[in-house]
Amino acid sequence: MSFSLEQLRRCTVAVDLGAARTRVYLRDNGLIVDEPSIAAINTRTGSLIAVGQLAEGMAGRTPAHISVVRPISGGTVVDIEMAQRMLRSLVSDKVRRAWRRKPMLRAAVCLPHDADPLARRAAVETLMGLGTRRVELVDTLIAAAVGCGLPVEQPEATMIVVCGAASTQVAVLSLGAIVAAEKVLVGGDAMDYAVVEHLRSRHELMLPTQGLHPLHLALAADPVQESAEVRGRDVATGLSRTVLVNTSEVRDVMHMPLTAVLDAIGRVLRACPPDLVADLVDRGVMLAGGSAVLPGMDRMIEDATGMTVRIAAHPDVCAVLGLGAMMEGKVQPLHLDPLAS
Repeated sequence: MSFSLEQLRRCTVAVDLGAARTRVYLRDNGLIVDEPSIAAINTRTGSLIAVGQLAEGMAGRTPAHISVVRPISGGTVVDIEMAQRMLRSLVSDKVRRAWRRKPMLRAAVCLPHDADPLARRAAVETLMGLGTRRVELVDTLIAAAVGCGLPVEQPEATMIVVCGAASTQVAVLSLGAIVAAEKVLVGGDAMDYAVVEHLRSRHELMLPTQGLHPLHLALAADPVQESAEVRGRDVATGLSRTVLVNTSEVRDVMHMPLTAVLDAIGRVLRACPPDLVADLVDRGVMLAGGSAVLPGMDRMIEDATGMTVRIAAHPDVCAVLGLGAMMEGKVQPLHLDPLAS
């Protein structure tokens, strides 16, 4: 980790290319971009119409000649050119001027733990297409742990679960490195899809994914609330209809995809040395990621593992904040000098 920190201190910009949101951190300025990873384009002319929040509001409401696309999927860039255009529109003029003025500008980007060489190359080419001359790649798990305030550089175990939109990553860290890690393709999108299918089969109601946000707010605001109103389109008539949904059923449906996450936590614990597992009993588990705030997730992990589960103060931006902290030299590695022979 010391070598990576030395390189990161020379960077100016930190980027988190998430499946749901793109975040940019500028040295000495903090977080300057936190927008959805969505772009709207005109398929007739190829011109970019909107990006970020405005493009997200267009999803499902556009005419035939306007397409809403996601150039980033699961933390991996799938369309380099569109990702460059989206980033160029999202970053402020201040960052663009910095890219033009400094020909040796360095940037840091966090990637999933098991990112293959093609995913790494796509992330590097995306940033280099904006004028960056060198790109430092950092594991999302380490960046998120630093952003949560965990002592990852110490010789003691810290466990973090990063639940994103498309996947969930579980890891145990010690001495600034990953001891054991697992990734499962289950995240907030999978839970939303399970709720949508439940409403369709049980209540014959078609609901877009964006329509689940009020339901999430109702579940999180009052855990003992027995019902909540949901508005959608009737499957048979196609007309708008409002139904009263049992919140306990919705919680059970949202918990079903999480069984894969619990299995991943078990595999990570079995791969760790017993001394580290003993540390985790006292320290517990840190829950981060944009989907960490979904109702009931922390309690389900706590009941399955018997360990205390804490949610990070800012779970959705902890990865990019961790990159920024390492970039600004706020994290010091533990120096291990070799013993004299």
